[in-house]
Formats: sequence, structure tokens, C-alpha cells
Amino acid sequence: MLAVSNVSRTFSNGTAGFKNISFETGKAEIIGVLGTSGCGKSTLLRVLSGLDPDFSGEVKISGNVIKSVHEKVGVIFQESRLMPWLTVIENISFGLPNDKEKKEKAAKYVKLVGLQGFEDHYPKDISGGMAQRVSIARALITAPEVLLLDEPFSALDAFTKMQLQDLLLTIWRTYQSTMILVTHDIDEALYLCDRIVILKGQPGEVYETIKIEDTKPRSRGDVKLAQLKAEILELLTLFS
Repeated sequence: MLAVSNVSRTFSNGTAGFKNISFETGKAEIIGVLGTSGCGKSTLLRVLSGLDPDFSGEVKISGNVIKSVHEKVGVIFQESRLMPWLTVIENISFGLPNDKEKKEKAAKYVKLVGLQGFEDHYPKDISGGMAQRVSIARALITAPEVLLLDEPFSALDAFTKMQLQDLLLTIWRTYQSTMILVTHDIDEALYLCDRIVILKGQPGEVYETIKIEDTKPRSRGDVKLAQLKAEILELLTLFS
């Protein structure tokens, strides 16, 4: 589905964000990207999204080379990035053409993320968790094949974070999208992902890829996941 081949990003001042990153995903696979601060995780996601086309190497989706923003790729950022002058349903449907199906389709995604009754609210009138639900629905409504998530739940409280992680798994089961999740939260990566790509260094490069054998949904208190967390922490400690 997504193929990343020897991708590097060097900025205009000569500083390298990351180098020689390669990995592939299967359809409906969730890949986590972990690493210490400064190793280029968010920069990598900008490259994969097409928001940053100034890189070397190659990114393909379903065999097609990607060099700019693409309709098959959806992005969810750490901040909800809603337009404050639009209502919930208007934010969700913003990227749709103005046709007779627009309202019906938007209502479907409002229901998907559990925001019935809040369609006409503005961003200032809803919570952070609800705003992030809006951003998830907005990213999904164009039916992307690949969904990129840049620490989407890091600013939320623990309970809301767990709710949205479970919502993400529900969406994954329903739509079978391929997902790339950048996160600092090891527990989150272990709960959601099929594989975890660990980056090291500045500039970042792939150090190890860990496959998680347990099927989803998983138990948050699973002993095997706790053991994997300890191993990942030990690796990250080596890099710091």
C-alpha cells in the first residue's frame, strides 16, 4: 500500500531531519513511529503527506509516486486545526464538493465519531476531545487509503485519549485504512499498532522494527505488551 524507499530530508541550512528511511506497509496495517525528540518523526509525516515535497528518495501509494498532497492521503494533526467560523458539520464536510449528497454524507460521519446533537456548534463551544473527533471525521470523509496521524491524542486527558484510541480502532475495522501513527506514547503504539518503527539519532534513521503479534483489540494490561514496553524503553534510553 505505502512504500517508502531511502527517503531523506535535509533543510536549507544544511541540517538533516532524517536519512535513508525505508519501510513498506500492507493494506489496513497500522504502523507506529517512535523515537526520541528531534529524530524527525513529524518531518517524516509531512513528507509522506505531500506537505513537504523537498526530499530525496521515493514515496509510493499503490505503486504511484507521491510528491505532493494527494487525495488518497488523509492527515490528523496534534491540534484539531478547525476553522473557527464554521460549525462542526461544516468543518467535517469542508473538503466535499457542493452537491446534493454533501449533507447526507457529513451526517454519516458526524454519527461515526459520536457528535450527534453538536452539528451546529462552533469549535469554541466544544471540548478538545470533541474537536479532535471533528478532525478525525474531516480526514475520513474523503475516503483516504492512507491515514497519517501526528500525535493526535497527546494533548488530551487520559480518559479521552483512551476513548479516541478505541474510536480509531473502530474506524480501522470499518474502513480498513492503512495508518501511520507518530507518537511519543509507547502504550498507545502497543495498543494500536501492528508494527512499530523505532527511529534513532539526529538525523533520525530506522534502528529497529518491532512486530506485535497479538490481534486487536488488545488488553491494555497485557503482560506481553508490558514486556515489549520495557524493551522499547531500554532502546530509547540508549539513544537519549
